[in-house]
Amino acid sequence: MKNILNILIFLAFEFSAAAVTPESVDHNYFAPPLKIPFFLAGNFAELRPNHFHAGIDIKTQGRTGLPVYAAADGYLSRITISASGYGNAMYINHPNGTTTVYGHLERFIPRIEEFIRQIQYEKEVFALDQVISEGTFPVKKGEQIAFSGNSGSSGGPHLHFEIRQTKEQIVLNPLLFNMPVKDKSKPIVQALMVYPISDDATVAGKTSPQRFETVLSGNSWQLKPNQAIQVFGKIGFGIQTVDVLDGSPNRCGIYLLKLSVDKELIYSFTMDDFTQDESRYINSQMDYEREVKTGQRLYRTWLQPGNKLTIYDKVEERGIFKATDDNLHEVNYEITDAYGNETSLNFKIQSKEIKTTPEKEKGELFKYNRNNHIRNDELEFSVPEGALYDDVDFVYSKKSTLPKFYSPVFQLHNTTIPLHFACPLKIKAVNLPANLQGKALLAQVDPASGKIYSATGKFVDGWVEGNIKVLGNYAVAIDNVAPKITSLSISDKKPLNKTNLLKFKVTDNLSGIETFRGTIDGKWVLFEYDLKNNLLSYTFDKTRFQFGKKHELNLEVTDYKGNTSKYKANFYK
Repeated sequence: MKNILNILIFLAFEFSAAAVTPESVDHNYFAPPLKIPFFLAGNFAELRPNHFHAGIDIKTQGRTGLPVYAAADGYLSRITISASGYGNAMYINHPNGTTTVYGHLERFIPRIEEFIRQIQYEKEVFALDQVISEGTFPVKKGEQIAFSGNSGSSGGPHLHFEIRQTKEQIVLNPLLFNMPVKDKSKPIVQALMVYPISDDATVAGKTSPQRFETVLSGNSWQLKPNQAIQVFGKIGFGIQTVDVLDGSPNRCGIYLLKLSVDKELIYSFTMDDFTQDESRYINSQMDYEREVKTGQRLYRTWLQPGNKLTIYDKVEERGIFKATDDNLHEVNYEITDAYGNETSLNFKIQSKEIKTTPEKEKGELFKYNRNNHIRNDELEFSVPEGALYDDVDFVYSKKSTLPKFYSPVFQLHNTTIPLHFACPLKIKAVNLPANLQGKALLAQVDPASGKIYSATGKFVDGWVEGNIKVLGNYAVAIDNVAPKITSLSISDKKPLNKTNLLKFKVTDNLSGIETFRGTIDGKWVLFEYDLKNNLLSYTFDKTRFQFGKKHELNLEVTDYKGNTSKYKANFYK
């Protein structure tokens, strides 16, 4: 699936798409969604755990509330509101068969804001995923549609902007559509990784992956020190490389990569586009284990057998090189950003056999292309076909029972091996009182400290079962503690003349906040949830709130195990 852009030309003012030649693609079809200088905090397809970044993150000068404009003619087709993810987001469909997405918004323009607010009050919900019919809100290119913000999972004020092929839900690289980004800076190469893949393989005399630092030499990069690496057997390469753009310190993703051995191209990709369905395969495209252990994000430039990404232009023998000829070989990386700035890494490998003692297998072989199971009287765990990207020597063990848990702690390998989708796990509950069965869940734990990192699942016929997305250590725990509500703006029987909102901090000890409901004088009011800051807030609505009188506030917050906290106050406003 390459050059998807070649079928996205605006032929007429109709909502359709047609196949055309590359030369006829109109790269000026979209206007910038902000009228400020463009500096990016993130770019298209950069490496992130569990997903490729699907657009560009445009900095908004450290502020919220900047006007956001429609990138092209079309109509508003969808609005989503969430405490996480894109937060407040809007989707506009365009006549050339594309959709633009605007995420982390502060608010919409007044007529759209009131339209959505009315739906929220009718349904008495904060979170919303609202499809909007074509004729409701037509928009023109350059027309203001919203205000920039920091909502959802945003780490700071910015606008997330995407371009998608509507029907196929293929995400396109916005930087190929003439966005006003200034970039004359070349990508940076930070390090090289070399991986022994076959049982007899070695890298620098070792049977584990080895990292080599790099240094800039003229216009290209070389190893530090610049000496040939001794290798043997089937080996793969990986590279830690980032793109930098003018005027921004942020480290972004690269656009094009080529890997050659002895001037023969063995691996390459170009980040023009990707399908949303395949985004999670990024956990195989990157060195997931190294990211978990060190935070370093490297491109794995050889394919694991379970990697089904379609971004690759060429892959010979899965990008794996067989070094068994006792010869010296030249290896070359070419790295290019979306604006044509190029750099390279050049180094040598020496094929030389070094006798080693193969490591003994520690666990059961889990195959990427079959269904794998662990079943006994205490635990049932399945890793279906397709959940792994490669075969795993799967380590399973039973540890001691800690006082806070209602089962032993079970080791299910470790967190450095990614799962492509959630896998079913059941653990037998031990000495769990009947009155706590509804509060039971599966907890991912640190077996040394007993600290819980995440939890899921429910009690069913003596077992606690759920689907886990991360491998590691698990046990049965309970959550019978209600969320905590802390007022940040209100005291009982006090006036609120100097504030336009009510604000609360809400936290939960384990399972997380599932629902919340606020009423004033018995009527539902719209509390907005900011998950990253654990905040609930209600802004006094002049069209729905009666000022100049006493009021009664009731707020209920419930976690995923049904534990509820209530807050009540009387105030004058």
